[in-house]
Amino acid sequence: MTRSARVFGPAALVAVALIATTVGLAYGGGADPYPIQDPGPVARWGVPVAKLFVNLGAAGMIGALVLAVWALSPKRREFGLALDVAAASAAVMAVASAATTVLTFSLVTGAEFSFTDRFGQQLGQFVTAIELGQAWLATTLIAAAVTVLAFAVRNHTALVFVTALALVALLPMAQQGHAAGSSGHTEAVVALGLHLALAAAWLGGLITIVLLKPALGGDRLVVVLGRYSTVALIAFVVVAISGYASAALRIGTLDQLVSPYGVLVVLKVAALIALGLFGAVQRRFMIGRMAKLTARPGATGTQSATRTFWLLVVVELAFMGLASGVAAALARTATPVTEDTSGGLARTPAEILTGEPLPPWPDGWSYLTEWRPDLLWLLACGFGIFFYVAGAVRLRRRGDRWPIYRTVLWVAGLVLLAWVTSGGVAVYEQYLFSAHMLGHMMLTMAVPVLLVPGAPVTLAARAIHPRKDGSRGGREWILLAVHSRFAGVIANPIVAAVLFAGSLWVFYYSGLFRWSMEDHVIGHQWMVVHFLITGYLFVQSLIGIDPVPYRLPYPFRLLLLLGTMAFHAFFGLAIMVGTGLMLADWYGAMGWGIDALADQQVGGGIAWSIGEIPTVALAIAVAVQWSRSDAKESRRRDRHADRTGRPSSRPTTPGSRRSPIATARAEPAALESPSGVGTPSGAGSVAGTGFRREVDRRARSAQLDRDRTVGAHGGVEREHESLVLLERRVRAVEQGLDLDRDVRHPGVGGISNAESPGTRVTSGDSAMVHTGSPTTRSSIVTPNGHPAGWSTGCDAHWSSRYSSTFVCTRSTNAAVGSASTVASTTAPGSASTCEGTASSRVDV
Repeated sequence: MTRSARVFGPAALVAVALIATTVGLAYGGGADPYPIQDPGPVARWGVPVAKLFVNLGAAGMIGALVLAVWALSPKRREFGLALDVAAASAAVMAVASAATTVLTFSLVTGAEFSFTDRFGQQLGQFVTAIELGQAWLATTLIAAAVTVLAFAVRNHTALVFVTALALVALLPMAQQGHAAGSSGHTEAVVALGLHLALAAAWLGGLITIVLLKPALGGDRLVVVLGRYSTVALIAFVVVAISGYASAALRIGTLDQLVSPYGVLVVLKVAALIALGLFGAVQRRFMIGRMAKLTARPGATGTQSATRTFWLLVVVELAFMGLASGVAAALARTATPVTEDTSGGLARTPAEILTGEPLPPWPDGWSYLTEWRPDLLWLLACGFGIFFYVAGAVRLRRRGDRWPIYRTVLWVAGLVLLAWVTSGGVAVYEQYLFSAHMLGHMMLTMAVPVLLVPGAPVTLAARAIHPRKDGSRGGREWILLAVHSRFAGVIANPIVAAVLFAGSLWVFYYSGLFRWSMEDHVIGHQWMVVHFLITGYLFVQSLIGIDPVPYRLPYPFRLLLLLGTMAFHAFFGLAIMVGTGLMLADWYGAMGWGIDALADQQVGGGIAWSIGEIPTVALAIAVAVQWSRSDAKESRRRDRHADRTGRPSSRPTTPGSRRSPIATARAEPAALESPSGVGTPSGAGSVAGTGFRREVDRRARSAQLDRDRTVGAHGGVEREHESLVLLERRVRAVEQGLDLDRDVRHPGVGGISNAESPGTRVTSGDSAMVHTGSPTTRSSIVTPNGHPAGWSTGCDAHWSSRYSSTFVCTRSTNAAVGSASTVASTTAPGSASTCEGTASSRVDV
C-alpha cells in the first residue's frame, strides 16, 4: 500500500476534483451558454477546469515550500526532493495560469480562440491594459519565477523569501471573482486570500509527504507527520473561519442555502468537516500508534498500522479533491447576493469613495459598539494569545516560573490591537482624519507599550523545544531573526527612534498616505504593519526584556525618549495649526456634513496629547528599571565585600548589559563551600549550610534580570539554559533540599548522587540513569539535550559545557562512604577524573 499510495493518492485527488467540478458546473449553471456573445463550450468549461489546475499547482508549490522551510532538514535527501515537488507544481501553475488567461479573454470578449494576428493583438491589449488580464499575467509570471527559484535556491533562509513570493502569487486570484464585486470588498478579498493560502499549505503539504515517502523511512515519517499536523490544524481553523466569512458575504440569509450556490457551499462544508475528522484521527491516534511501533523494531502490527495510515491518506486526498472541485464550480456559480458593479447612482459620495455603506453618526458610544471585522488581524491576535498562553503554561508545568503580569500585558495588547483593526476606529478611519490618527497613535504607542513587556522572544526561546535534526522550527527561526544583521540594524536605539519619528513625516507628507486610504487591501495592511513594527522597536529599545544587540544606559534612554517625543509633539502641533487639508479630494469630499479641516486639527491634537500618555508610562518604566538596576548593583557589591573582605573594583554602570551568568563565571568562589574546596561538613555531605546560603543569595540576584541576558550570535540560547538551572537551584533551596545529597530533586542543574544501579534521577528536562552491576555507568543530559557527563566503574570521567565542580567520594560498596574526598573543577568542555562515586554540581 505504501508504494500504491504514491500513485493512487494524487490520482484520486485529480479524478475526484474533475468529477466534482463537472457536476458542480452542471448543477449550478456555471457553464451554461451565454444569451449574447457566447464564447463557446471550450471557454465556458475550460476556465473553471484551468482554474482548478491553477489551484492544485499552487497547493503543491506552497505546501512543498512550507514543509521545506518548517519540517524538513537540509541535511537529508527529503529537502531536495520537496523543492523538486515545489518546482514541478509551480510549473503546472504557470502553464495553467497561461491557459486561464487565454480562456478568460475569450470568455469576457466572446472571441473564439484562433492564431490570427487580430486575436493576438486583442489578447496583448487584454493582459497589458485590462485589470483582469494584468492579474492573470502577474500570476503566470510569479509562478514561472518560483519554478526557477525552487530549482536554483537551496539555502534554507533564502527559501523563506521564495515561499513569500509563492504566496504573493495568490493575491491577484483573491482580488478576482465574487470578491471583487462584493459590497464588503476588503473583507471578501482578505477572507478569500487567507482561504487560498492556508488551503494550499494544507493540501500541498499532504501531497508532498505522499510523494516523499521513499525518503521518509523509519521513524522519520512520524517526525515529519507530527510537524505537518500542526500546520494542518492551523490551516483547518483558518480555512473554516475564512470560508464561513466568505459564504456569509455571498449568501446573505439562511433561506438562500437551498439555492444552487448554497447547496454547493453546504457540500463543501461537509467535505471540510470530513477532512477535520480525518485530521483528528491521524493526530490523536495514528501518529501516536506509529511512533510507538517504530520505536520497537520488529513489533507486531507495524505493517498493519502503516497500511491503515496510507489508506486514510488516499481517502483524505479524495475528499480534498471534492472540496477543490466544488470550490472551482462555486467560482463560476451566481451568488444569491447580487453583486453591485454599476457604480450605484443613488449612493453618497462617501460610499462611492470607500465602497462601503455609511456607518452610524460617530459618537463616543459608536466607537465601542461598531465593528468591521478584519479577519487577518483577528486571526493573528487570536493565535498570538493562544500560543503565548500555551508557552507560559508549558513553562509552569515543567516547574519554571513566568510572571503573570507579562501574560496579562500581552493579552491586553493583542485585544487592543484587535479593537483598533476591527472596532470603531477601523469603521470611521476611512471617513474621519481624527479616527485615523487615533488608530495610528494606538498602533505606534499604546499597543507596543503593552506587548513589549510580554517578552515574546524570551518566552519562545524557553518554551519551544529545540530541533536536533537540522530543520528549523519556531524557536530556530525566531532566534535566527533576532540575531540577524538586519535585526541588529533596525533594533539599534538610534535607528529605531529615527524610524519611529521620521516615518510620521514621510508617511503623511508623501503619496503613502493616499495609497493606504485608496487601497484598503494592501496599502492599509502595510500601514498597520509599519506603524506597529516601528512602535514596537522604539519601545523595545527603551524598556524591552527580549535580547537585542545593544542597549543604551538608562540616562541616555530617557534622553532618547524625550528627544523623540519632542519631534512627535511637533508633528501634532504642525497638523493642529495647519490650514491645508490633507487628501482634500478624499476627506474633503465625503459629504457627511463634518468640517474636514476642523476634524483634521482634532487629529493633530490627538497626535500631540493622547500620544504623550504612553510617553509618561515609558518614562516611569525606564526610571523604575534604572532604580532596580542600581539596587541590584549595590547588593552585588555588598556580597563581593562580604566574601572577599574588600570592595568590588568593577565600576557601576547604569543600564549595564553584563550578564548575571558572566558574573557567576567570573567569580567561581561564590559557589564554593566556606572551606574553599567543597569538603563535606558531615558524613555523606559535600556542602554545608554556608554553601547553600550563598547559592540561594547568588541565584536570587541573578534571577532578577535573567531575561536581559544578551550574548553573541547564539549566546542567548546558552544564557537561557543557564538561567533555567539557576531557577531550579532557587526552588531546591527554598524547599530545604540538600543540593548534593537528594537523589530525587526538583531539577537542580546536573546535580546527582545516585548510589545503586537502575536508579533514574529525573529533574525537569534533565535525567540521569545508572545501569549495570557491580560497575556503575551514569549519564546526565542537560535541558538542551547535550550530554553533561558520564562515569563508569570506580573512575569517574566527566565533561561539561559549563564550568563544573565535581566532588568524588571514595567508597568500597554501593553506599557512599566518606573515607576520602577529591575535588576537581573543570572548564567547559574539559574532563575530570576521580575515584569512587561521583556527584556533580554545575557552576552557572
